[in-house]
Amino acid sequence: MIFRETELPGAFIIKPELMEDERGFFARTWCQREFREHGLNPNLAQCNISYNRKKGTLRGMHFQLPPHEEAKCVRCTKGTIYDVIIDLRSDSDTFMQWIAVELSEQNRKTLYIPEGFAHGFQTLTDDTEIFYQMSEFYAPGSAGGIRWNDPQFNIDWKGEVSVISEKDKNLPDFDIKKLQ
Repeated sequence: MIFRETELPGAFIIKPELMEDERGFFARTWCQREFREHGLNPNLAQCNISYNRKKGTLRGMHFQLPPHEEAKCVRCTKGTIYDVIIDLRSDSDTFMQWIAVELSEQNRKTLYIPEGFAHGFQTLTDDTEIFYQMSEFYAPGSAGGIRWNDPQFNIDWKGEVSVISEKDKNLPDFDIKKLQ
């Protein structure tokens, strides 16, 4: 695997190293030892998939509060998404900064999202499927979120939001007091 740290410290784009031959290719997408060697959380508590029917579907911006903060690995296994993360670590030099990464079945990239980040995505194609690996179990009492179009972040989403849940639509704007 090829690990490249993003401009938000601790967040990585991970590309598989393809071993190709006439059959196709083989590649590793997860290795506890390699994650540990790069200083990433190597714990794996659960995996989930998200299927989205329509282009323009938006999910986010979600996070889990302490003591259930989670690291995530996100990979798009079908279609293409615009994946967005926001650094919500108040002691970070990149606090309240965001980046976006296009993840697709073609580029096979994984986005590693460390603890203390909000995460969301917008589908760029119909019929997308996203595979998540999380370091912690889902804890409903620790689940948090911020509104996808909070003006404090001014996220540059790609195109119109065509589908969004009522829950995500009604998430609050960011308030640092709610993180403490």
